Amino acid sequence: MSVMDKLKQMLKGHEDKAGQGVDKAGDFVDDKTQGKYSGQVDSAQDRLRDQLGRDRDAPPQ
Repeated sequence: MSVMDKLKQMLKGHEDKAGQGVDKAGDFVDDKTQGKYSGQVDSAQDRLRDQLGRDRDAPPQ
């Protein structure tokens, strides 16, 4: 079982909280790097949300 599978299993039913954590972490990185890598951070946030399953039922923004 991969690490991502273990994370998904632990977060099952709490995808919204996991997504909020991903957003908060991305905002933290953007703040610390003064937005220098905001494009890469946004891309990483989207990937993590997709992998954690948060956006399955939500329409794309």
